[in-house]
Amino acid sequence: MLETYPLHSISIEEAKQLQFKAVDAVTRHFNGLDVLSLGDLGVRQPRNKPDQTIRAEKVFADMFDAERALFVRGSGTGAIRWALLGCMRPGGRILVHDAPVYPTTAITLESMAAQIVKVDFNDSQALRAVLQDESMVLDAALVQQTRQKIDDRYDFGEVIGIIKGERPQLPVVTDDNYAALKTGAVGCQLGADIATFSCFKVLGPEGVGVMIGRAEYIDRVAKMQYSGGSQIQGHEAMAAVRGLIYAPVSLAVQAEVTEKLCARINAGELQGAKRALIANAQSKVLLVEFEKEIAPAVIAAAEKLGAAPHPVGSESKYEFAPMVYRVSGTFRAQDPSLEKRMIRVNPMRAGVDTVLRILQSAMLVANAQNTNE
Repeated sequence: MLETYPLHSISIEEAKQLQFKAVDAVTRHFNGLDVLSLGDLGVRQPRNKPDQTIRAEKVFADMFDAERALFVRGSGTGAIRWALLGCMRPGGRILVHDAPVYPTTAITLESMAAQIVKVDFNDSQALRAVLQDESMVLDAALVQQTRQKIDDRYDFGEVIGIIKGERPQLPVVTDDNYAALKTGAVGCQLGADIATFSCFKVLGPEGVGVMIGRAEYIDRVAKMQYSGGSQIQGHEAMAAVRGLIYAPVSLAVQAEVTEKLCARINAGELQGAKRALIANAQSKVLLVEFEKEIAPAVIAAAEKLGAAPHPVGSESKYEFAPMVYRVSGTFRAQDPSLEKRMIRVNPMRAGVDTVLRILQSAMLVANAQNTNE
């Protein structure tokens, strides 16, 4: 039977404290008038970038207890790419989890001609054995916080701790996309050298990624971002700050709704649903398995009833209607029949009753079509 190991989400009270922490950081780096401005432009001297971008980066560094933060173009993909370029040489050897590498990350590793060393992060003894092998030369490690496989269950902080414990000088980059401001910490708060994620996934602007962590690596990348076109402009940086402030509570409410939905469906409120379970795929979502093969028809009907049929940036500022979508490629690869029997539901900003109403109505339409066929 399919079993998942979702990441623990912070509570609404914990999310409120993160919001307060973000606002406190803003007031330490901005005056009141600048908070109310959209931001400056251009390669302002002597730092060769907008002043408000510099200060917004300091806010992000404070928020995640780090030495430095740097905005980069290319969203989360760009942040991972620049982080790897900042801490390992082309053709170097990188340690990753024994799982399908996220497609855009795979392109980065291929373009760097990286030699990939895979080990099962779920097996701490196997991980230690690789790290203790003195003949194994490694240039960096990449650890993804969200699940890459259905049965992933490793503790993110424990994996980072094992790597740094065995090889303290080995740079560790973490992919915190889909997890930042939802879980208790990002990689740099747990001992990694650079944490990365997309600001778009935390209610910020599209196209902006952020690297957070050790100044040694961040400053190295900043020197590579000299051109004016590489700079994140002040208005983009201020949008990232606003997302940083509003995302924690919003995402915590979403997690709470997801958990309540799961409980109510498993209690029998959605007739025709076999079961529901929560998974990080990549976002933390609800998976609903039906007794009949009606999943594609439910998705089509739900869209007519107001549900989003696909993601935009996965919990971006544009996504407030609940999303009813097909299960991820990873799940379909493990069991192709799931495409017809299971859907992925992300409530976004909706409440439990709204999501249940849409699913109930969509299932009626789907079952009617199934009967007519």
